[in-house]
Amino acid sequence: MQLQAIDYTSATAQEDFVKSLRETGFGVLKNHPIQKTLVSAIYSEWQTFFNSEEKHNYLYNKGTQDGFFPPDVSETAKGHTKKDIKEYFHYYPWGQCPTDKKALLTQYYAEANTLASELLAWVEAHSPVDVVKHYSQSLSSMVDGSDQTLLRVLHYPPLKGDEELGAIRAGAHEDINLLTILPSANEPGLQVKAKDGTWMDVPCDFGTLIVNIGDMLQEASGGYFPSTSHRVINPEGADKTKSRISLPLFLHPKPEVVLSERHTAGSYLHERLVELGVI
Repeated sequence: MQLQAIDYTSATAQEDFVKSLRETGFGVLKNHPIQKTLVSAIYSEWQTFFNSEEKHNYLYNKGTQDGFFPPDVSETAKGHTKKDIKEYFHYYPWGQCPTDKKALLTQYYAEANTLASELLAWVEAHSPVDVVKHYSQSLSSMVDGSDQTLLRVLHYPPLKGDEELGAIRAGAHEDINLLTILPSANEPGLQVKAKDGTWMDVPCDFGTLIVNIGDMLQEASGGYFPSTSHRVINPEGADKTKSRISLPLFLHPKPEVVLSERHTAGSYLHERLVELGVI
């Protein structure tokens, strides 16, 4: 079973998108404003980066979480014991970044943030009245001016066949933030858990955009919008000698934003980063 892509330009795009988020935690958009050529160029630039030794010059700062995270510190998904098979770079406009790669990331970060804010407005516009009352402020204003939104350049290295039994590229997990915006990667493998417990393939047609709900939106909506488990498998029949590059934008509110009676965005993020073992 596979999720269906929604045409961003269609008259019913907003309703169809929010309905998909509500039912599956995911929405897939086609004909959206982010250009394939920009995404392709970033994939190409960063493949070169991950293939080089230069990456070790940008080791992440533990306090601010910007920079390069090598495979030996990659995340272990909550409830799992095996580390994911991946390495990644955390980009924030204020953080470290190779000078020759900053221009394209800056452009993508701005465009993806603009689209993400629009999608948050769609979510709010199509939330039932009794759900809207949970929001402490408008959803799009939660991220307005935030310097916490994270662009992660992910590299899943080619598989050699000697990987630790049980390790997969990204274990089943939920995201922490409000929404995640992800251009379809250059290789298959992303799956989302359906309500009946089965795993659905997420389209990897290049040019589509995958959007999923994070725990913070689930918290802010009183559980109405579900933060759904997803994973990246080592796909059978796919060429496992190929790298997989992925470019998720994790939309984070300002730390002081009140999500619920229990949490601000800042307290929620800290709790989850401790659980993940990255702070």
